[in-house]
Amino acid sequence: MKLFTLFAATAIAALGGDLSGVRSVYVLPMSGGLDQHIAIRLVRTSWVQVVTDAKKADAILTDSLGEGFEKRLADINHEKTADTGKAGSEFDQPTMRPLSHSRGNVFLVDRKTGNVLWSTTERPKDNSSDQLIRAADRIATRLEKDYKGK
Repeated sequence: MKLFTLFAATAIAALGGDLSGVRSVYVLPMSGGLDQHIAIRLVRTSWVQVVTDAKKADAILTDSLGEGFEKRLADINHEKTADTGKAGSEFDQPTMRPLSHSRGNVFLVDRKTGNVLWSTTERPKDNSSDQLIRAADRIATRLEKDYKGK
């Protein structure tokens, strides 16, 4: 399963999306507090703004995909989900199995469409502050490089 997760994340990154429209990013909570370190690193860059209101974001940075994320995205976009029993949501179809059960997968998802625009895998050795800072720096550097390369 871990090999499949790594393959799926790599395939998504290879296909990628257009990052040129991403000007603001909302960072969802991540395991070990990695989200805080990534947000700090992204704030130091000039290519993207980190926002505290998900509705103002062009994209969402998360460490997991699947039904839970889809419900959260629908809540952010004020869409009705299958759990409410009301029709009208694009998320009323069967959902994909979560791609990220392990630490280290990070996905940038278009807030409006739910499409994965970018992903990477960066596994810190442990949850120490030093390791999380290094991982966040590598993640943010890759994202910025891929953004500027397109």
